[in-house]
Amino acid sequence: MNTQTAIRKGRKFDQVLEGARKVFMADGFEGASVDDIARAAGVSKATLYSYFPDKRLLFMEVATTECCRQSDQAPQNIDMTGSPRSVLDQIGRAFLRFISSKFGLQIFRLCVAEGDRFPDLAQAFFESGPMMMQRKMSDYFRQAIDRGELQIEDLELAASQFAELCKADLWTQLVFGVTQELSEDDIDRVIEGAVDTFLARYGT
Repeated sequence: MNTQTAIRKGRKFDQVLEGARKVFMADGFEGASVDDIARAAGVSKATLYSYFPDKRLLFMEVATTECCRQSDQAPQNIDMTGSPRSVLDQIGRAFLRFISSKFGLQIFRLCVAEGDRFPDLAQAFFESGPMMMQRKMSDYFRQAIDRGELQIEDLELAASQFAELCKADLWTQLVFGVTQELSEDDIDRVIEGAVDTFLARYGT
């Protein structure tokens, strides 16, 4: 009996999370009701409560899963031995496409909106997104410095500066709903400008 219950719960667990993800992403923590989550997940409230007796626990599980998913979106196939212009261009485009995607904007807004209520969530979001990019950039900078291609003293600051350059103009418009989506020309304009500006400061 206990084994069957465990198997049934295992089979429904992802279903519950996916339903909760849809509702939390649309309505936030405060606006999401248990009834709506159960309906979106296609389960009864009793089944939902058998997994998560507290809505806070469910929210944290969904948000943590989304932060891990964000980490998995980090570019993995970039040739870190390439020239600064090539590597910065690839990382910048991947970063801008992610943060400007519907999912990227949703998880950002969710984490910011619920950061005071869930400080651990804000930390998880920072570590899975901005901090991960900063580490990847810093690792590359060290290699490029050793090759004489860059001259940087504060690696972490330089990485943060490049990330902000990639967000210039367009991302703020997306966050505030002034613009709904980016074109390839938009991405070209921002990333090419970010790379040029960064190399003007740190390139040899």
